[in-house]
Amino acid sequence: MAEQQLQGFILSRHWRDTRQGIELRFWLATAQGAKQLIFSGQEAVFFLPVEQLDAASALLKPWRNWHSKAGQLRNFSMQPVVAFYFQQQRDMRAASDLLLANGYSPLECDIKPSDRFLMERFIRGGVALRGQPQGESLVNPEIKACDYRPALKCLSIDIETAMEGLSLYSISAYAMQGERSISVTFMVSDEPVNDTVQHYPNELLVLQAFLVWLQAYDPDIIMGWNVVNFDCWFLAQLCEQYRIPFTLGRDGSVPHWRLLDEEGGRRACAVAGRVIIDGIELLKAATYRFESFALNAVAKEVLGDAKLIQGQHRGDTITELFLHDKAALALYNVHDCKLVWDIFVQLHLMEFAIARTCSTGLPLDRIGGSVASFDFRYLPLLHRQGFVAPNGHLNDEVEASPGGFVMESLPGLYEHVLVLDFKSLYPSIIRSFKIDPMGMAIGLHSELDQSELVPGFKGAWFAKQPSILPDLIEELWAWRDQAKASEDQPLSQAIKIIMNSFYGVLGSGGCRFFDPRLATSITKRGHQIIQQTAEHLEKQLVQGQQGKVIYGDTDSVFVWLPQAQSNQQAQLIGAELAVLLNRWWQQRLQKEYGISCALEIEFETHFQKFLMPTMRGSDLGSKKRYAGVIERDGEKKLIFKGLENVRTDWTPLARQLQETIYRQVFFEQPYQQTLHNTVAQLQAGELDAQLVYRKRLRRKLKDYQRNIPPHVQAAQKLAARGDDVRRGDWVEYVITLNGAEPVKYQQSRIDYQHYIDKQLAPAVDSVLYFLSDSLAQVTSQQLSIF
Repeated sequence: MAEQQLQGFILSRHWRDTRQGIELRFWLATAQGAKQLIFSGQEAVFFLPVEQLDAASALLKPWRNWHSKAGQLRNFSMQPVVAFYFQQQRDMRAASDLLLANGYSPLECDIKPSDRFLMERFIRGGVALRGQPQGESLVNPEIKACDYRPALKCLSIDIETAMEGLSLYSISAYAMQGERSISVTFMVSDEPVNDTVQHYPNELLVLQAFLVWLQAYDPDIIMGWNVVNFDCWFLAQLCEQYRIPFTLGRDGSVPHWRLLDEEGGRRACAVAGRVIIDGIELLKAATYRFESFALNAVAKEVLGDAKLIQGQHRGDTITELFLHDKAALALYNVHDCKLVWDIFVQLHLMEFAIARTCSTGLPLDRIGGSVASFDFRYLPLLHRQGFVAPNGHLNDEVEASPGGFVMESLPGLYEHVLVLDFKSLYPSIIRSFKIDPMGMAIGLHSELDQSELVPGFKGAWFAKQPSILPDLIEELWAWRDQAKASEDQPLSQAIKIIMNSFYGVLGSGGCRFFDPRLATSITKRGHQIIQQTAEHLEKQLVQGQQGKVIYGDTDSVFVWLPQAQSNQQAQLIGAELAVLLNRWWQQRLQKEYGISCALEIEFETHFQKFLMPTMRGSDLGSKKRYAGVIERDGEKKLIFKGLENVRTDWTPLARQLQETIYRQVFFEQPYQQTLHNTVAQLQAGELDAQLVYRKRLRRKLKDYQRNIPPHVQAAQKLAARGDDVRRGDWVEYVITLNGAEPVKYQQSRIDYQHYIDKQLAPAVDSVLYFLSDSLAQVTSQQLSIF
């Protein structure tokens, strides 16, 4: 057969031990369809200092099929290391465990062979290959990285079941191919339903028909809502019950399941040649925020569409339709699939998933993975500099680095407040001050001149050259600028997320490069930069006469301009201050450290009206809580940060009232009647639907022993009624005269005074305080009239 030259995108990656060595299998999406690559005879590896070679070799003497080899690599103590190669991954793991138990510390022993194979070739998704086909696969082809973006074949699936037990009603699938929609439902039914429903007399036949159809349709991506932990897991259990294989794999194989969280039951599902992507997890990875990630809530907000059946008794309605109106159930089932598909399209989620893989090297369906993505980008560059990574993640004690700097605020109700933001402050600190794991190792263990070093904190010193992380961030920064210029929003967002994750990774005890000096050298430098920026601004504003710094928070400085005569004048001053500060920082870093400045401050926001509230029960200014009015596209808009209006643990009524009252105060409108009407309606029972608290259980119910909070009290009452309540569940409850009660089983009268004192008053008094007013004063004055 003729040699093939192809470009493709990695869908799935797998490895297994064989007698001939480790075998790697990669499935690719290509323009010619799915292709499988097989690489045989691979080896697993870890590293030890050369001085430990003899002792380690003696311990490993009983092992076969391994060898050691000295090279040019060193550890972070500048000691040369020797590589230990194993024919099988299981032997490498057992050997590294034995060495760890005997006080040695084998380096890089936890990297999967499939990941190491890709990262050392700088392959992050796109692949160019050349080789001879052997059957349906290409074995040991030549392979290298390329920038290939696939047109993936996707399918949205959803199942309907009984509320309890393994009882399947139907499975629906939906996709768009060009302008044509594909819609099919497999349903348990003794009689025909309609043209879009394939009916079968029992669950087993429904399962088998769906799996046959899926193999024929042959999607690259299976998408859904909680599709891994509910739909696919339910179908897998049902297949097990009927003793048939759950053949999702492109080669007819069954998925490999891995438990991510024993308490919450979260799982990962690896499928040969396909990727299962959960919409909820992908939204969170793309940093979308919704009050609820339930499909109905997200569909309403993103699409203006909703599920065809809603409400607390949805499960009972679904069963009723299954028994008496199967056509309506099929329509509901398919509509859920379509909602998921439309959300993915509207928010470009698949484009984001592809871009994330291209920027991190992680699989398309990887949940989280900041540490893994750092390894994927950093390790191959480290090896080419002649080093292997340390075992910082094995340290017993993890010293937390300080958080972002937060200045004491000056509370008040202001006009003309500017916000000056450092663009990507932590990444730019890394670039400017050469903060780098390898650079610190060189700085601490090499004989470099002072002029070749940059000081950090906690005794850290960083070599100006060579460095990896500053250069990597500069590369990503330029790549993001290109993505912005070409209006590739998914790629821009993916790069932004990985750049901003690097600080968190270095401060994480799960990172092999963890060292408290690294993260502290970033955060402490951030503290210094914000403080010195504020001091320099005060001097430039003639010691506060022309303006005053009223707050600073992590990467932002807030400046009040009491003498500004207009919005235009305030904005002009903001732009001038940004130019002045950027020039000052460039000159300062060059003069003090001999380094180029990557810090860039932007005039981000002009608040025409601005509130910095006090802390509750105090005259001191609050932190990370403020509100204000900005003008955007010719319209005035209210912005809330950290206040009740944007916090989901406050009731809808308190949040809505706060926004209304703040708007009236900012726009100098009367607010007293609004407060009076709201309290009157509340006490009349007209606003009960807006009094529901919604809070998540962070622990198992049995773990709450003392000081049991209201949402847990409500959850305990749910459990007492027979409801299945788990860690991670949302609890909806109200406060009654008999305490917290779940909405589902509310029996007592609502405690309206609680809501006035604990919800409405705090929500509005934060702004009324600066008008020498309060909710209590307004309502008491109103009552005195009568």
